[in-house]
Amino acid sequence: MTTVSTSAPTTGAGAGLQAVLLDMDGTLVDTEDFWWQAEASLFAELGYALDEADRAHVVGGPMSRVIDYLLARTGVTLTPSELTVLINQRFVDLLAGGVPLMPGAERLLNTLGAHGIPAALVSASHRHIIDIVLQSLGAHHFAFSVAGDEVVRTKPFPDPYLAAVARLGAEPARCVVVEDAPTGVRAAEAAGCPVIAVPSVAAIEPGPGRTVLTSLEQVDLELLRALVAARV
Repeated sequence: MTTVSTSAPTTGAGAGLQAVLLDMDGTLVDTEDFWWQAEASLFAELGYALDEADRAHVVGGPMSRVIDYLLARTGVTLTPSELTVLINQRFVDLLAGGVPLMPGAERLLNTLGAHGIPAALVSASHRHIIDIVLQSLGAHHFAFSVAGDEVVRTKPFPDPYLAAVARLGAEPARCVVVEDAPTGVRAAEAAGCPVIAVPSVAAIEPGPGRTVLTSLEQVDLELLRALVAARV
């Protein structure tokens, strides 16, 4: 697991924002198109045409859910493990040229670092995928990262976010989660974290404890601190 030391979260009476927990695909890096290209192109070669309705179902992972859906949808004669290997390899091939960052991602990460606010990367992607993406994203921005294959239950269960909060020694209500997909939003809310949603493919409606924005460029320290202040 990639680990980079950073300032400890501020704790104690009157403490506010302790950390920011960030999803990866579609939130910080523009890889949702890469995943879709990998899935759609593979199934086209197998004789099955996937459409935008399928894309809405698979966005946000986790891989096990995506695989189950695609096998049920197409009836392709592959085992889940075989299909997982094929999709992951095609995705890795697409990453070879580097990964584009989402607008506002670098500014947000630099701002958190400049103010000593710990950031953790919490993704449903597997460890080997995260490590490839971190080469473009910058591992130095994160205290650590949590991969989908490193927890018993990944998103939409709260386990990955609870694991990150525990590792930081923080409180869920004082850790803001930034997500792009409904699956991740459900995981963060189940963990008890305030959520900023910046939808990439599937629509996300505003709700209690959930702020929906159109870009990471709208996320600043004032907003992050205000979301925590409203909860504690």
